Amino acid sequence: MKNIAVYCGASTGNQEIYTTSAQDLGHWLVQNNYGLTYGGGIPNILNVVADSVLSDNGFVHGIITQQLFDRHLAHTNLSKLDIVSTMSERKEAMLQNSVANIALPGGPGTLEEISEAFSWTIIGVSSHPCIFFNVNHYYDKLESFFDEMVDQGFMESETRKTLLFSNSLTEIHDFIRSYIPPKLRKYQK
Repeated sequence: MKNIAVYCGASTGNQEIYTTSAQDLGHWLVQNNYGLTYGGGIPNILNVVADSVLSDNGFVHGIITQQLFDRHLAHTNLSKLDIVSTMSERKEAMLQNSVANIALPGGPGTLEEISEAFSWTIIGVSSHPCIFFNVNHYYDKLESFFDEMVDQGFMESETRKTLLFSNSLTEIHDFIRSYIPPKLRKYQK
């Protein structure tokens, strides 16, 4: 089974749409024969995605740091749980255990993890698509900022096209299936 890494906040936000979208994503993963790889925690929205997958008899692989595990923040009913030493190890393991990366609305940690995944794709360390699940227009300003990177010459337009912002699971599915990683950038000396 192929897994998709999902990054999301430890809070549910202040609108019900964030919880229902997380549930929808979990059900969508199972319906499309994907497993879930995520941070292995139980706080709020993290738990919602995992429990949605598990309720449909799907596969959930949690990867959590020892520090968070010791604070009793691990989901204890997963298909598989790995405990690693550092956040860096966790992020690398999540990337290696997935075929795509999806960010639900979240805070700085969510943004940092999906941004690193996309950066690794740009430099050729990873070849997996990165997607912002743009629930409730949450990532609209960030999408504009990525467009600004192109406008200001900090990203090539072809590379920008390899990053999806969408609130449609159908569009996300099509993007994953037809994804071609960005060409490695050529630098002038």
